[in-house]
Parts: sequence; structure tokens; C-alpha cells
Amino acid sequence: MAAGDTGVSICADALILLGAEPISSFNDGTDESNSCDRLYPDTRDSTLVMYPWSFNTKKIQLARLLTAPNSVWKYAYQLPGDRLASPRAVYESANPGASVKKDWEIQGDQLLANLESVFIDYQYSAGEFAWPQYFVQLMKYMMAWHLAEPITEQQDKSLRWERKAVGDPSENGRGGFFRTATQIDAQGQPTRAIEDYTLIAVRN
Repeated sequence: MAAGDTGVSICADALILLGAEPISSFNDGTDESNSCDRLYPDTRDSTLVMYPWSFNTKKIQLARLLTAPNSVWKYAYQLPGDRLASPRAVYESANPGASVKKDWEIQGDQLLANLESVFIDYQYSAGEFAWPQYFVQLMKYMMAWHLAEPITEQQDKSLRWERKAVGDPSENGRGGFFRTATQIDAQGQPTRAIEDYTLIAVRN
């Protein structure tokens, strides 16, 4: 893991790549820190869900709510609060080889289905302390791309760092260092066990 890396240090390194002054906090009061403060959270979260990274993907059983939904669905399940997006996959069983279910719906922070039990694969907001070095490096390139135009006012620099981060437009955001990072991540993905999220019946 990339011990010691923070959002501030990642943004500081991205600014150095652009030939700008690094920041020491998101509250420096400079144009650089203001831009980082505004752009970093969204860039971080969007990059975390671009791929099922091994370090921010969980498989858990959802808690079934006591109050049934007022709809065609029989059951409502509480989604985890740390999720970044909709589940990547929904299952009725934790057994290896369980089939992926397609018949479900997301409403707010609940998953509605006719399944007696629900297990999901989902991505959560893993902190920088949990990121491997290849993802930290990717985030530096991503921030350099997104900061280039507001900081340097040079569109060519923005295009240069976009290509460095995710490749040429023809690669649909799957080239550049992003591709390298996904290849490294795929080499070491462990088998994930089901985590006990909470009790099956909880109050809505």
C-alpha cells in the first residue's frame, strides 16, 4: 500500500508535474489549493469506479428491511452507506458459481427485489491509505489532467495529461496509465469472501 499518501500529497505532486507550485493543504487560499479542493473529490470517486479495483470492491450480504416496499417488489434491502455506485452484481446466494440476478431495482439507499436473500458486489470509498502505488500514480496523472487547464490555461497540457492518464480518445478512456494500472491490479486480485454486513431484519 502507498503509506503516507493523502489527497493533498497527490494533488501537490500533480501540480509539480504541471510546473506549478505544490500545495500543503486544501485551505492554502491559493488558486492551486482552491482548484484541488473543488476537483479532487469528484476525480477520486470517478476514478475509483472506472474499474473493479481489488482494493475497493466488496462482496456482502444485504440486510432485509422489516417494512415491505409499496410496489411490485416483495422485499427491500438496505444498501451500504460507503458505496460509490450501484452494485456491480447481485446474487441470491453466497455459493461459488451463484448466478447473477438481473431483476431488481435501486430506490434511494435501498435495493428492491423479490429475492429471499441478497448478496452484492459493490465498490466503496476506500481511503488513500488503502491504495496501492499504481493507483496513487494513476490519480496523480488524473489530477494533472483535470488541473492543467485551470492552473496553466494551456489546453495542450490538458490534452497531454489526458493521454498520459487514459490514452487517446480512440481508446475510450481505457488506455494510457489506466490500462497499465488495471493490468497490475488484475494480476493480484484475491478471492473475496462474503462479509457479514448486518442482521437480515432491520427497521426501515
